[in-house]
Amino acid sequence: MVNSSLSQLSDYPFQRLRDLLDHHEVPEGITPLAMSIGEPQHQPPALLQDTINANALSWNKYPPIAGNPDLKAAIKEFLDRRYDLKDDFISTDDVLPVCGTREALFLIGNLLIERVAKGEEKPLVLVPNPFYQVYVGAAVMNEAQPVYLPAGPENDFMPDLSAVDEETWKKTAMLFLCSPGNPQGMVCDLDYLRHALELARTYDFTLIMDECYAELYDADKPHGAMEVAQETGSTKNLLVFHSLSKRSSAAGLRSGFVAGDPDLIKNFVGLRNYGGASMPLPLQAASAALWRDDAHVVENRRLYKEKIDTAERILGNRLGFYRPAGGFFLWLDVRERWANGEEAALEIWKKAGVRVIPGNYLAKTDQSGVNPGTAYIRLALVHEQPIIEEALNRIGKII
Repeated sequence: MVNSSLSQLSDYPFQRLRDLLDHHEVPEGITPLAMSIGEPQHQPPALLQDTINANALSWNKYPPIAGNPDLKAAIKEFLDRRYDLKDDFISTDDVLPVCGTREALFLIGNLLIERVAKGEEKPLVLVPNPFYQVYVGAAVMNEAQPVYLPAGPENDFMPDLSAVDEETWKKTAMLFLCSPGNPQGMVCDLDYLRHALELARTYDFTLIMDECYAELYDADKPHGAMEVAQETGSTKNLLVFHSLSKRSSAAGLRSGFVAGDPDLIKNFVGLRNYGGASMPLPLQAASAALWRDDAHVVENRRLYKEKIDTAERILGNRLGFYRPAGGFFLWLDVRERWANGEEAALEIWKKAGVRVIPGNYLAKTDQSGVNPGTAYIRLALVHEQPIIEEALNRIGKII
């Protein structure tokens, strides 16, 4: 018998995209180009493989689920350095290495959502809309009710937390926020983060901050929730998530961490002892080396800024182009030419051979009947510069 909650999950966006495009041919002589998936194409620094090789004799050992002391120390050092934290604000016990943040973002629902009896009102999980699909998976697979908070241009692409009524906050188990945002590239300022953390503590829910794009930014370094937590002297009701997939172009390493409220971290370790994956010791050593090295991140960031420069040069002010404050996605408004993002994605594929994802595949029709992604397409600027130029020039010719 299959869990009936699965029926509440829509098809994953990339399957929907295959269903839309794969039975259409691209123009003859055109090499297809994929700008739909945010998979980093830069090579990670050599120290990753060098460190794995240096620790090759530890593959035969069971790794601790909570991470080894050196990796936990490297993560604490990164957080202290990145967010100017006082040395004693967090300890290594407040950080938990995980095998990629997707697994952890999904499993956190098991920890924080209280199951209720049939017929009783479900707890709520608030997510920005558009959103990373795993947020909704964490909610519905734990029998909670997702609430979609519009994150459109009218709110600077961030959920308007002041528009949420008190009764909703009282029923909330988790609030997911992503900064820099996927797909819009928005960044939460300190006042916004202060407000979110204050709400979490007032109504006793957990603020889940997905900061996986925090090291990829255009001009100003994004603030993080740890900074506002330090202002209050506590990480209570807060968990932040970081990853090496984007920071170090090491998506295949499957390495990230969760940090924050020590009581929640302790209980999350206990839960993951049952259902979490342990990171092999050579990969923990490589992860520690990457968290300690900032030089490769500076170069990574420079390459992404060059790609955004290219997009600005080719697209100009067409399709509502704006420079994202963080991340590597373009969130383009297609209404000047197409009825919606799905129509745009199909024509761009059929005429230019470029794969982009319709914005409504990354969003949900909300309680008011509006899908805030309908007018948009998302492009991932992850390829080498010549491919970026070719793909954007093809799109430019169409518009």
